[in-house]
Amino acid sequence: MTNLQIISLTIAFVGISLLFKNTSFSALIEDKAFQHRLFGASAIIFLIWVLRVGIVDGLSVHFLWLTSLALMVGFRLSIITAAFLMLGSTIVGQETFGMFGVNILIGVVLPIAISYAVLMLSFHKMERHVFVYIFICAFFASGLAIAIKMLLQGLYYYIDLDYSWYSVRDNFLKVIPLVVFPEALFNGMIMTLLVIYRPSWVYTFHDKFYIDGK
Repeated sequence: MTNLQIISLTIAFVGISLLFKNTSFSALIEDKAFQHRLFGASAIIFLIWVLRVGIVDGLSVHFLWLTSLALMVGFRLSIITAAFLMLGSTIVGQETFGMFGVNILIGVVLPIAISYAVLMLSFHKMERHVFVYIFICAFFASGLAIAIKMLLQGLYYYIDLDYSWYSVRDNFLKVIPLVVFPEALFNGMIMTLLVIYRPSWVYTFHDKFYIDGK
């Protein structure tokens, strides 16, 4: 493991431990329906992460769906859930154990943090409307999250691992425009269906803020 990987793993372990310690799991333990929704969402995300493509070994690309997860279950629980999914992806061989800390920070915490930052900014700075929630908090946030995540991940590959800049640029970074719109569309469609037909499933959506009186 490189020094940067060791530092990343330490930060990820400490951060997830503190998050786990300060998160209440009472709703998850007591609500069977919530358990089923979370486990169902986790299964879908795990499948999405397993189905990946790449030209050069190690520079594979996959969709995230972490914006929808964050909007559905909240900031803390989404990070904890995604961290376990990353561990599962590593165990089955889709990721290396040396990259685990980096993957947690760049592939889990970063996209969820970006998604929640967009949610908070839109909530306080924009009109609270259901279309703002769908297009800004789901569609735009997910596209932005995967773009920044891939950009930083590509820079990490170049700085810390044995990949040339041309290899990273041509086989990873140039793929970013191709995955941004599908990621945004997928998250936007999922959240549209949920806020219309199952708004009670979405932790960050409330009728009194986004629908009532509009």
